[in-house]
Amino acid sequence: MLTKTPQETWSEFLEFISEHCSATEFENWFAPVHVLESSGNEIILEVPNIFVKEYLLDNYKKDLCSFLPLKGSGELDVTFVIPEAKKKAAPIESVAPAPPTSAPSVDNNATVAEVKLNPNYTFENFIEGPSNQFVKSAAMGVASRPSKSYNPLFIHGGVGLGKTHLLHAIGHYIHQHNKKLRVHCITTEAFINDLVDHLRNKSIDKMKRFYRSLDVLMVDDIQFLQNRLNFEEEFCNTFESLINQSKQIIITSDKPPGQLKLSERMIGRMEWGLVANVGVPDLETRVAILQHKAEQKGFRIPHKVAFFIAEHIFNNVRQLEGAINRLGAYCRLMGLDVTEEAVEKTLSELFQYAPHKKISVENILKSVATIFGVRVSDLKSGSRTKDVAFPRQVAMYLAKEMINDSLMRLSSAFGGKTHSTLLHAWKKIAGQVEKDETLRRQIDMARRNIEA
Repeated sequence: MLTKTPQETWSEFLEFISEHCSATEFENWFAPVHVLESSGNEIILEVPNIFVKEYLLDNYKKDLCSFLPLKGSGELDVTFVIPEAKKKAAPIESVAPAPPTSAPSVDNNATVAEVKLNPNYTFENFIEGPSNQFVKSAAMGVASRPSKSYNPLFIHGGVGLGKTHLLHAIGHYIHQHNKKLRVHCITTEAFINDLVDHLRNKSIDKMKRFYRSLDVLMVDDIQFLQNRLNFEEEFCNTFESLINQSKQIIITSDKPPGQLKLSERMIGRMEWGLVANVGVPDLETRVAILQHKAEQKGFRIPHKVAFFIAEHIFNNVRQLEGAINRLGAYCRLMGLDVTEEAVEKTLSELFQYAPHKKISVENILKSVATIFGVRVSDLKSGSRTKDVAFPRQVAMYLAKEMINDSLMRLSSAFGGKTHSTLLHAWKKIAGQVEKDETLRRQIDMARRNIEA
């Protein structure tokens, strides 16, 4: 017979396992498990889904057998229960939630408007690096002091770089620390659909009252408002109404306001506050993202393999996450270790590039600008600041290495620089690349991107 209660036994197991796995793995796979009523030696464990049960048995069966009761055959005397009712009552929230068919009615007694946010998109899960340090700081400033720091906050950047993550992280933080504020997060497409539904139902005033009563409005992918004048006008009116009430607005887009095909009035309103860019993460940040994502899913990637993946996938954080999902599933199902060979076998499709094209100085400038987080115009300018001068020298080095042309022609493509300047840059970088492993990786990455 057990000398301890099932709950005490399970608590001892949790205490042991917390010292032998990462905090993220513990929270994902062990914390959601609860002990239910037990009879005899048997223990009944409530798990949120079948994946948790399989994960425990596949990875920790030996440890479970050391703590939990066993049958005469030596197998675990444990029953796993999945609560069907609870799963239906608390569905996983979507990343881009569909809009309600009609806007919720304004209730002055309500503490907060309905907030539909991705539970994984928090500040704690956002990996910070040089390319996104500023925008994350701005987002945290807005989250901690809504309408007091930067209003509106306009976040822009390429696909899959973390704009939506930051938007939802702001929503989570405000919801946790300012529960009385009415917060609403919506995509631009959902806003348009919402407006169409209310126009059809002749209830546009109801929608206006709802949006104008918010304390925080977060709008994702504002670029989809381009070339839709009627919708743009209604959004602009809502925007101005909230700003005039000192209510916080956060907007994301794939381009800065000045490059959007919107009215000058709308662009001016969005540039009124703070415009912040989410850049492409550098190599070290991508490695950190890979290892963090892998840890969340309960497996570890060797440092060398993480670098190998990060060197080949660098345009999109979502691609990195997809690579982790595919690699993890393959290695677990096939019982293989995470190696470079396994990476090449499972992720080769992500490493494929477009057909070869003629290499130009412009292509080199674009690739170097992306990797070092600067603008092409900066590289062609006369700026001598270190964060511009060094990438420019790297671009000159690559131009001499990859293009069979005279130094005079090559140097003229860099804003009229002289051939001696280009030659000096080439010699400097050629010397450094032999000793600087990080620089070598950056140049190899630029080469692959240019030759794609």
